[in-house]
Amino acid sequence: MTSGGETTDSSTTLPRRQLGRFLREAREGAGFTVEQAAGLMEWNKSTLSRLERGLTEKVRARDVLGLCEIYGLDDDRTAAAKALAEQKPGKSWWHAYVDLMPAQINMLVRLESGARFLTIYQPLIVPGLFQTADYSRALDRTYFPGDSDAELDRRVELRAQRQNMILRQRKPVETKVVLHESVLRTVVGNRRAMAAQLRHIADLGARENIEVRVLLFGAGFPVGMPLTPFFIYQFGRDARGKLVEPTIVFSESLAGAMYFERQSEVQLYRDAFDTVQRATLDVRPSRDLIRELAREYDIER
Repeated sequence: MTSGGETTDSSTTLPRRQLGRFLREAREGAGFTVEQAAGLMEWNKSTLSRLERGLTEKVRARDVLGLCEIYGLDDDRTAAAKALAEQKPGKSWWHAYVDLMPAQINMLVRLESGARFLTIYQPLIVPGLFQTADYSRALDRTYFPGDSDAELDRRVELRAQRQNMILRQRKPVETKVVLHESVLRTVVGNRRAMAAQLRHIADLGARENIEVRVLLFGAGFPVGMPLTPFFIYQFGRDARGKLVEPTIVFSESLAGAMYFERQSEVQLYRDAFDTVQRATLDVRPSRDLIRELAREYDIER
């Protein structure tokens, strides 16, 4: 798996770029050319083109709402676009899970949809892209106690749709994952669900595009301190060899999701992952351990 390097630091323009991609896909989905959509907004073609490329310095929410209306977007997608339009560029920015869940999900899906390489460190829980339906449902039933069964099913379906990025036949995202041993030994749902979840992880780790390693309890803290979960998204290069988008780090917590794209910040996470990875079991022993623990769950239930 290769990685592309960035050459300059700059303030994050992630919200603008994600909004631009969101609007471009919405326009294309609605069957409009740039000229047609710009004409309906009484804009020059270049105005919409700059917006779709994330180059507009000041994005007005009412303009975005106007485009959403033209493209026939539903309330949830319109709310997601408006939330992106209202994000302010800066060194980093926060997006609360609880208050803006629809926008958060749309942002994350848009981020994942363009990735070519994905690096994951997860010390606490099976990453959503690797979760089985039973594992996901058990988590959501606790985290969203007010949800109906139908709403919980939709959350599970959303995860399943997101998992397509690593499972699809054509150009699946190349993925490296480090799971702490505690992820494998913490029971979510019941032992039957855990046995199935661990077998699923092992099966995924046998795919050519996915590498799964386990950090054992005995490895301690390889970087000298606990690390929170993080994801590193890389977006590949265009025909001229230029990075399509800067590499982005997504770090999550109960309070919200933080995104980083400055070169110094991204490199900090890359170095941390490399250090942790050197302390893990190799790929095959990791897979063997995961299958062994799955058998233990089967025996003990």
